[in-house]
Amino acid sequence: MAGVVTISAAFGAGGSVIGPAVAERLGAPFVDRAIPYTVAAEIGCSLEEALDHDDRTEHGLGRLLSSAARLPNVTLGGMDTTLPERGFVPEEEFLVRTENVIKQIAEHGGGVILGRASQLVLAGLPGALHVRLDGPRRRRLASVQESLDLSEREAERLLDDNDRARTAYVKHFYRADPADPALYDLVIDSTRLAAPACADIIVTAALAIL
Repeated sequence: MAGVVTISAAFGAGGSVIGPAVAERLGAPFVDRAIPYTVAAEIGCSLEEALDHDDRTEHGLGRLLSSAARLPNVTLGGMDTTLPERGFVPEEEFLVRTENVIKQIAEHGGGVILGRASQLVLAGLPGALHVRLDGPRRRRLASVQESLDLSEREAERLLDDNDRARTAYVKHFYRADPADPALYDLVIDSTRLAAPACADIIVTAALAIL
């Protein structure tokens, strides 16, 4: 089985920067947007629809789930009624296809996979390192505000929406909390350490278990 690093990153914790750095150091592919592209091709739907069911996009399924979670009369289990029609493809179909793509990556060459609950999809996989990037809200907020040139209010709204979205995605489909340290081999406060230092730690750990 090929070596795999899964990275679960809280919003503002630098996953999109650290992930590629780790992949480059390991000489492995960095897998992020390739997943919805592949899912769209397999299902025969548009990329836009696949992204609507992806946990790493602003308008993904996680956002819909988190919005519903704030409504008192809507349960997460009933969210299929709020999804766009678009020649309707059940959300479970997107989930199964996404899991299959992740498993195929693990079986054929490996790589560094960002998000999509890959730490749960590949839980127990020999040779896999599961990493969580997180940090205090105030430091993640500062990072978002600086990197996207937003006002404090805009950054707070974006951070809170993404935190709810990514948590809702994992809780809805896997009944787990993505911030639970028990899901990971390594948890790093990536708001405290510089991105290159975080990448060094992850690479060292990955090479130790391959």
